[in-house]
Amino acid sequence: MTKKVLFLCTGNYYRSRFAEAVFNHAARRDGLTWSAFSRGLAIQLAEGDLSTYTASALAERGIARNETGPTRVSLAESDLVEASLIVALKRDEHLPLMLKHFPEWADRITYWNVHDVDQAQPEDALREIEGLVKNLIARLDSEG
Repeated sequence: MTKKVLFLCTGNYYRSRFAEAVFNHAARRDGLTWSAFSRGLAIQLAEGDLSTYTASALAERGIARNETGPTRVSLAESDLVEASLIVALKRDEHLPLMLKHFPEWADRITYWNVHDVDQAQPEDALREIEGLVKNLIARLDSEG
């Protein structure tokens, strides 16, 4: 049975979508029994289906666009239930949103600290996400 990791960010447009695609690409390549999906906590704050930064970074890495969903999707409680592991991309940004909308889930999440475009250059943030995802995959693989 495939386990699922859920990546959360604000708009489900940039960071979480990149994490999802990098994870799915590597998990498929490495035969890991995990897959990823992503959701947003405030998708109304983004416009369009996918950040151009994310699309370009995926193309540069040879990762197919279909390794992430077709568009932004708002988080629902059923997504939290479905996930075996939940990762939010930035604690300071996403913990308050979790406490507001899904307080009973807020302490069941692994929080990273990857800045959005207002605080970090996209190439730096995406490189950081890629490293964090690779470490996560190595950990999950070693745990079986």
